[in-house]
Amino acid sequence: MKQVIAIPLEEGKLCQHFGHCQQFALIEAEDGVILKETLLTPPPHEPGLLPAWLSERGVTEVIVAGIGQKAIRLFQQQNIKVHVGAEYKSPRELVADHFQQSLVTGVNACDH
Repeated sequence: MKQVIAIPLEEGKLCQHFGHCQQFALIEAEDGVILKETLLTPPPHEPGLLPAWLSERGVTEVIVAGIGQKAIRLFQQQNIKVHVGAEYKSPRELVADHFQQSLVTGVNACDH
């Protein structure tokens, strides 16, 4: 099954707040194997914009540290799974953890 996993980045690692990242890593994978990694600069921050923008790029899941509740609902409406409270790692490390079912998630780093 093909997956496209989006990870918000700041200086090459997971960004603490989803909506204010410098870039997104889009990692395409199939059956647990990474096929391609693309770095994209997001459009200027506007509440509610990024879930639709990422959906248009085929994203099926996002791995985040912190994210607002409105964004989570918008992702759910797009049928995109959200993994919240991930550790500050590189995109490939996070995706590898996800495929090995060892992705650590927990407290949402966003408090609004």
